[in-house]
Amino acid sequence: MLSNNLIKNMIKIRNQKDVLQLFDPIRKKWVTLTEEEKVRQFFVLKLINELKIPASHISVEKKITLNGLTKRYDIVVYKDAKPWMVVECKAPNVPLTQQVMEQAGRYNQTLNAEIIGITNGLEQKFFKINYETKEITEIID
Repeated sequence: MLSNNLIKNMIKIRNQKDVLQLFDPIRKKWVTLTEEEKVRQFFVLKLINELKIPASHISVEKKITLNGLTKRYDIVVYKDAKPWMVVECKAPNVPLTQQVMEQAGRYNQTLNAEIIGITNGLEQKFFKINYETKEITEIID
C-alpha cells in the first residue's frame, strides 16, 4: 500500500481545517487526500518521473459525456494531441475486477485511446487496443 510518508516526500501536503490535502501539479490546485487520490497522484508521478511523459501531456479528473451522462475520468495521457492512454484509479482496498475494467472501457468509448489501464496502487492491468483488427492485448510490463 502507498504510505503517507511516501506521498509526503513526493508531493506537497497541507492540513486545511483538519482535512489533509495535496497539491495536484496537473490540475494546479489543492485536493482532498483520499486513498484513491494517493493512487492517482502516485501514478501521475510515475508517468512523469519514470516514463518521462511531460506533465503537459497528462490530464486528470476531466469531465466527459457518455451516453448523455457526465462522467469524470481519472487520468488521460495525450500523444500527438490525441488521447493515447486512459487510466482508471481505485483505492488500494478496491479489487481490480472486470467491472473496473469495463468502467475504463466505457470512458474509452468517448476517448478512443490506444491503451486502457486500471490500478489500485498495489496492482495494475494494462491493455493495448488495435482498432483495425479489433484485438485487445494485455501489456505485461
